[in-house]
Amino acid sequence: MKNSQRTLVLLIGADYIRLHNASTAILTDIGDELLYFEPTRSKGSLMPFSVGTLITRSAAVVEQMVGGITTKLWDDPFEWTLPERMPTTTDVIAYLNEVEASRVAGFTFLRSDDDLYKKIPSPVEIRTLFEILLQTLIVAQRLYGNAESLLRLVKDSQLSR
Repeated sequence: MKNSQRTLVLLIGADYIRLHNASTAILTDIGDELLYFEPTRSKGSLMPFSVGTLITRSAAVVEQMVGGITTKLWDDPFEWTLPERMPTTTDVIAYLNEVEASRVAGFTFLRSDDDLYKKIPSPVEIRTLFEILLQTLIVAQRLYGNAESLLRLVKDSQLSR
């Protein structure tokens, strides 16, 4: 008998919701002036991004995943997520809301936890939906974490001026 429970689907979905809400909160906190501000970096620094870029890339990873699992198109939304296309926090928040709406719609196809174990082609290999959803969440959360750290650095550097 097939499992009709959606416990895992709902738990994973809740993590995506938390990430969306936290990302929106960061954008509200940083404001337009510092959205794409890049603090002075030491030579060889591995974090050449702004808070806005990191949050946008976090959402873009989710958008790419949703496109991949729903339409089998794993296009990177890099082109339409550039700072020139979203110059204000309002623009980035609107993008985050679009990504969250598409993620919610994509999750409606997951009718039970059993669906998480279906294998589909991903950019590199055939993987289960569970693997794809978790790997995407990990990458998106890592980018968010970098944005959160950078926000503290930017706020501290602004205070010391």
